[in-house]
Formats: sequence, C-alpha cells, structure tokens
Amino acid sequence: MSTRRSFMKRAGLGGAALAASPLAAPYLNAQSAPIKWRLQTYSGAPLGAHVILPQIEAFNAAANGEMEIELYYADQLVPTAELFRSLQNGVLDAVQSDEATMASPVDISVFGGYFPFATRYSLDVAAMFMYYGLDKIWQEAYDEVENVTWLSTGAWDPLHIFTVNEPIRSLADMKGKRVFGVPTAGKFLSQYGLIPVTVPWDDVEVAMRTGELDGVAWCGFTEAYEVGWADVCNYALTNSVTGAWFGSYFANSESWAKVPPHLKQLYLTTIDQSHYYRNVWYWGGEAKLRVEGQKMELTSLPPEEWAQVVGDAQVFWDEIAATSPRAARVVEIFKQYSAVQEAAGYPYR
Repeated sequence: MSTRRSFMKRAGLGGAALAASPLAAPYLNAQSAPIKWRLQTYSGAPLGAHVILPQIEAFNAAANGEMEIELYYADQLVPTAELFRSLQNGVLDAVQSDEATMASPVDISVFGGYFPFATRYSLDVAAMFMYYGLDKIWQEAYDEVENVTWLSTGAWDPLHIFTVNEPIRSLADMKGKRVFGVPTAGKFLSQYGLIPVTVPWDDVEVAMRTGELDGVAWCGFTEAYEVGWADVCNYALTNSVTGAWFGSYFANSESWAKVPPHLKQLYLTTIDQSHYYRNVWYWGGEAKLRVEGQKMELTSLPPEEWAQVVGDAQVFWDEIAATSPRAARVVEIFKQYSAVQEAAGYPYR
C-alpha cells in the first residue's frame, strides 16, 4: 500500500510540474476544438492543385491543429456565380476568386479578372497594389459591403484565346465563336463578334468536344496545358488582351473576427506564398509552352488589326471610368502606371 501511495504521490507531482512547464501550453491548445473553415475557389481541381492547394496544405500543417481549412473547388459546394452571396451569409468562410466571376456587388468588380490591357506582366498587379494605391481602393470598396472582408489580390496568367477547329488570324475570324471566359474580357471581345458562354468549369472540356463551345478565352498557355484544354484545342492566338488576371482572397467577416491574431498572420503569409508560387508557375510555363509546346498551332492578328484592338481598349477604359467615381480612380491609376512603364522603357516596356 505504501508503495502504491508513493507512486501516486510521485505521479501527482509530475503532472503538476508538467502543467507548470512552458512545454505544456501547445499540447493543451492542440487538444482544444480547432477552428474549421470552408473555402471554395473559382478553379477546378486540376488548376486548383497549383493556384491554391499548396497554400492550404501549408496553412493546415503550420496551424498545428488550432485551425483547419477544408478546400472545395469550383461549384463543389455552391455554384460559382453564388460565391459572394454564400460567403456573405456564412455558408462559406472564405473564397478565392476574381470579383467579376463571383458577381461581387461592388463598383470595382469589373476590374477583377481580365480588364483589357490593364497589365502587361504579372508583377504589374502587385506593383499597382503596393505603389499606386489599388489596395486602398479595394479596401474602401469592401468596407462598404456587409460581412465580407477583402484580404489580398494577386496576379494569375495572361489571357489568350484558344480554339478547337478554326484558327483566329483576323478579327473577322472571331465572329460567331462561342467561348468560355471571364465576364469583363468577354464583354470587351464581344464587339468583334466573339460570344461569351458560361458553363460550369468542369464542363468546359466536354462542351468543346461536343461543339457547344468553339474555344476558351479564360487563361494562358500554362493553364491550358495543365487542365487539358490544350488536348482539345488546336489553335492558340498569341495576342494577349491583358497580361495578368486580378484574383483576390476574401473572408466572411464574422469568421475572420474569430481567428486569433497569430493565425490571421499565418493565413496572410500563406496567401503571399501562394502569390509567389503562382507567379513563377505561370511565368515560366507561358514561355516554355509557347516555344516547346506541340499541341496547338500559334496564330496572330495582323499588326494593323491589333493596333485597332489596343485603341478600342482605351475607349472601353473611358466607358468604365464613367460608371462611378471609384472606377474612375482605378482607371486613372492604370493610365498613370502605364505611362510610367512606357517612360521607363526596357525591361518594363
């Protein structure tokens, strides 16, 4: 009996000592119920493997059991067009998308995705947010929206048109072609007869194989090869309507408020990691696949027709600027930035 009491006494002292040890705190925290988030991205799984999965895996590993993000791809929980509403009402805790695709109800939503000729290279996006004030404008716009918090915007790939059966060698060749694409670029290109068509992301390849779609105006070469669209399309138009897509991360404001500061910082840091990975993946792939890719024949527009498109974009910019004072501020930044890049010359322009 005395031996048993002695053991219990030693065990009790050991437990007390452990509880007092600084090493005990992480153990106890890890045993509490983790914060659970549901995040849906605009992208399908093949693309999501690059544009967001590495980030979510890194966050979940580094969160040490305190928080876990469940990742869902395009249309898995809610239709893409309902992403914003679902984020706002708490069905989703977070979203990765551009504003235009997710039907964000802010006056700058037209700039999300591909805004014609707003960018030449992917770093243009980050530069305009860091140096020219787009971050403040995005923050201002979403501060006016209930229960949605804008977190960060980064760059994706340039916009090219890929077609299945008929090449585009002139503006006239665009007429009547039904393409899957993002809203703003689709609206701009429709003046040349291109017909934007919306289908679920996972149905795009089938729609091209069955003839429902004639092609896509959604991405660049890296993405077209990665997701399998280059296996269906036979032609690639090298003229890029814009150099980089604007994509953002958003959180449900109530969900975001419940996250402790150190996990907020971790999430923002992994978003930056995602921006870095994505930029390198796209940038390297675009050049390599144009030169070495064998799946699509490259075409281009005549210089005089391309000059017309560039000029038409300036008209489009002014039309969008007239829609709201805030939109006008964004367009003015685009103009200022473009002027600086042109004046700087090589390697910027």
